[in-house]
Amino acid sequence: MPEGPNANANAKADDAEPRSSRFEEIGDATSIADLRTGGLEAFNAAFLIAAREPALIETGPGADAEILTAALAQTGIDAGELAHVVVTHIHIDHAGGAGELLHRFPRATLWVHERGAPHLADPERLVASTARTYGQERMRALYGETRPSPAGRIRAVVDGSLIPLGDRSLEVVHTPGHASHHVALLDPSSGSMFIGEAIGSHLPWADCYRPALPPPEVDVDAALASIERIRDRRPSRLLLTHFGPIDDPVEGLDRGAERIRAWAATVRMAIERDADVSDDGLIADLTDQAREEYEADAGQAFDRERYDAIGSIAMNARGLARYWRKRWEAEGLPRPERARD
Repeated sequence: MPEGPNANANAKADDAEPRSSRFEEIGDATSIADLRTGGLEAFNAAFLIAAREPALIETGPGADAEILTAALAQTGIDAGELAHVVVTHIHIDHAGGAGELLHRFPRATLWVHERGAPHLADPERLVASTARTYGQERMRALYGETRPSPAGRIRAVVDGSLIPLGDRSLEVVHTPGHASHHVALLDPSSGSMFIGEAIGSHLPWADCYRPALPPPEVDVDAALASIERIRDRRPSRLLLTHFGPIDDPVEGLDRGAERIRAWAATVRMAIERDADVSDDGLIADLTDQAREEYEADAGQAFDRERYDAIGSIAMNARGLARYWRKRWEAEGLPRPERARD
């Protein structure tokens, strides 16, 4: 399930100036565009690789297709120039604009993990799942329309697949945890690695890391194993969709993994204390933890509204609670009892 801005942040976005973006060079013939999804800066990124066959990494939602098309045009890429669209996973904030972009760029091929490919060709279930989380009206306002992608232009990838870009390529590394269809993409020519939400989000204005562990597919063990798979590739830098470059990949992977462990442990201990703990109780525990982490990282007071715009604390609470309860059930462990007074 995709994560996104909270209601208060959304209200601010409604009054924002018309959005625009441009691709900024970040080295190695790679550029980043801040899509300003929902009117929020440093929230959602797309990347462009200026290979012989130009490739766009991530599309943002359908609502961002217009400003993304304009940003590509500023780089000289018109309707016939874009060759590849690659998404790290199918959540709407990463891939919801794929169908619209394939319509606008008729020569482009869409690359996505095999588990996600059917849902981009027929996004009905994906859209319905997102609407259950956000509500139909809010989802439409934030993410716009999610058009089907032509099945004949989708290429399914698996771990180890190579995506050819003419004079360079991308190596696909399957990185489940955030979602079963999540992949990272290594550019061997530069060492850069596009990692989607494999370590969660990095809030660049606060140098703060935060997990992205939403329902229904979160798997903490898989997420930590995926981080080690990324580490094994020895990337020269990490490129996060939420948000931007991390030039010290060892530190980024270490801090991302530490936060995943810490949030998972907080929810597990809360459920062990009280098997029937409410979502509100879990959200309160994680909010306290997020405040302490943010203030330690940023050296400034907790900005809950902006922090939660990158990904909902509530969604993490629900995802982790589901993960632990399903894991205990699958392993045949006794259900934690409510703590006695």
